[in-house]
Amino acid sequence: MRFMIIIKANKDTEAGVMPSEALLRDMGNFNEELVNAGVMLSGEGLQPSSKGARIKFSGSSRTVIDGPFAETKELIAGYWIWQCKSLAEAIAWAKRVPNPTGDESEIEIRQVFEMDDFGPEFTPELREQEKRLLDRIAAKK
Repeated sequence: MRFMIIIKANKDTEAGVMPSEALLRDMGNFNEELVNAGVMLSGEGLQPSSKGARIKFSGSSRTVIDGPFAETKELIAGYWIWQCKSLAEAIAWAKRVPNPTGDESEIEIRQVFEMDDFGPEFTPELREQEKRLLDRIAAKK
């Protein structure tokens, strides 16, 4: 099972405050543990929402909304993609994450959909298309 581990933003991450050397070291060491255990597939920190945008959909209409976005508690400061045997294993790893801000912070864990989760609507033709795309992405790495 794959899980997205979402590190929630706060006022400091949204203000562009960079992590300390100690936190970068702690996160690097933790990431090394994840990689050595075969858990970490990817992970990145994200720039503040002031450097981003949202696209609002309404029927066939599209509206671009430039950042920053007001509700900091709804924003993401970074993420990992982990391969774990269960939600319980992902929770156990997440409880070991160095505190991302040193203050109050929050991490959300969400399971990633796999092809089989979509049921019969995900036809053999659509599955083959998905496999081709994933193979092309893997070949670019």
